[in-house]
Amino acid sequence: MQTETSTRSVTYRLRGTEGQWRVETDERAGMAYASKEAAFESAVSAASNAIRDGYDVVIVVPGASSTMLGVEDTDHGVDSDDSVPLSRLP
Repeated sequence: MQTETSTRSVTYRLRGTEGQWRVETDERAGMAYASKEAAFESAVSAASNAIRDGYDVVIVVPGASSTMLGVEDTDHGVDSDDSVPLSRLP
């Protein structure tokens, strides 16, 4: 079986603070979401469509600055080596 290698890719990056989470693609921010979880759900939906259209997809979600989601984002780990691609998660 031969597989086709995609040359197109899209990255969905969540950025923001409580009440103002946005999903960026190609440095463009989308609408604001009330929570990080809501923004993530939006990114997953968009990523699903992109996968269907043949794109390589990356979703980047920053860790919380404390133990709970929905607190102020510090971008900790977003561009560091601690990032774990979704494909490597169990």
